[in-house]
Order: sequence, then C-alpha cells, then structure tokens
Amino acid sequence: MEIGAYFISIYLKMFFIMTPFFVLSVFLTVTNESTVKQRHALAIKTTISIIIMSLVLLFFGQHIFAVFGITLDAFKIGAGALLFLTAVELVKGNKDKQEINNKSVLDLAVVPLAIPVTMGPGTIGVLLVMGAEFNTFAKLMTGSLALVTAIFTIGVMLYLSSHIEKIIGKQGLMVISKITGLFLAALSAQIIFSGIKSFLNLG
Repeated sequence: MEIGAYFISIYLKMFFIMTPFFVLSVFLTVTNESTVKQRHALAIKTTISIIIMSLVLLFFGQHIFAVFGITLDAFKIGAGALLFLTAVELVKGNKDKQEINNKSVLDLAVVPLAIPVTMGPGTIGVLLVMGAEFNTFAKLMTGSLALVTAIFTIGVMLYLSSHIEKIIGKQGLMVISKITGLFLAALSAQIIFSGIKSFLNLG
C-alpha cells in the first residue's frame, strides 16, 4: 500500500476508534463551569497524556504479547469484541459517565479524559494489535505519525470546544457520537473477522 494511503487509513481508523465526539461531549461536561483559559490548558494536558500513553502501547505492544504468551489473532478477537461493546454503548447513548467530584479541572487530564474516556479497553487493544502488525520501520514510523496526528486533531477539537459547542450544540454532539458508534461497530467486526480468519488459517 502506498505510504500516503497507508497514513490516511491509520489516521482515520485511530480517529474514529478514539470516539472524538463522545470525548468532546465529556470534555464539555467536566469543564461546564471552567473558564476558556482552563479549557485550553486542560485540552493541551489531555492531548499530551494521550500521545505519551498511545506511543508506549504502540511501541511495546508486541513485547506484552511475548511476556503473556498471547497470539495476535486471539488479541484481535478480544480487542474487536471490546471495541464492539464501546460502539453499542455509543449508539445506545449510555456510555458510562465519569464521576468528577471536586477535583481541580487540570487533574482530569489523565483520569478520566485520557483513560478511560479517550482510551478505553477497546482502543488500548487495537493499539496493541497495530503495534504488533507494524513489521517494518517504515510502517512503524508512518503509523506512529498517523496516530499522533489523529490525537492532535482530537486535541484541537478539545481546544476549540467552546466554539464547537456554540455551532452544533450538545444535541448535535450526541447525534454525531451515535454515527461514530456505527463506524466503530463495522471496524470492530472487521478486526474480529480478521482474527478468526487468521486463527483458522482460512487464507
């Protein structure tokens, strides 16, 4: 596959897997009483946290497989199943809300915004699978750049959350989250079928 097409493929896959519009709706909820400056600071901190955690999973995913003796095919099936559950929750509109309590708004960057809102079990599973599939240096670098670009795009959305909220409203975000869920359901099915096909040596 041409490098440009491969980059776009990974970028779009990771962008949708991280459920950006659900993340945005949660971000708006937890910063409901925050100033624009606080929202900007939280958006930057959250983006950096997601990038660091994602790259660690991407680069060291194959070593995790080796340590626990897990095959790539088995992990594909498991990750796809978890991602499908996320998709169902998005479509039904009952994805778990996060308890905020009285934390400082900047303390929310890693938990819950980075994990588990942006990087839930399904997303983490897919990252581990992708890391194991990058069998050349070119693929690893292209995939890493696509991943960081996807996260950066989500970070920009969070940074501009106040403007986006005014344009499409909370109801609009809910509708887009449901559409994202449909894409995720199809993607999770593809991952599961790929794992089953390889596991059964169906060619």
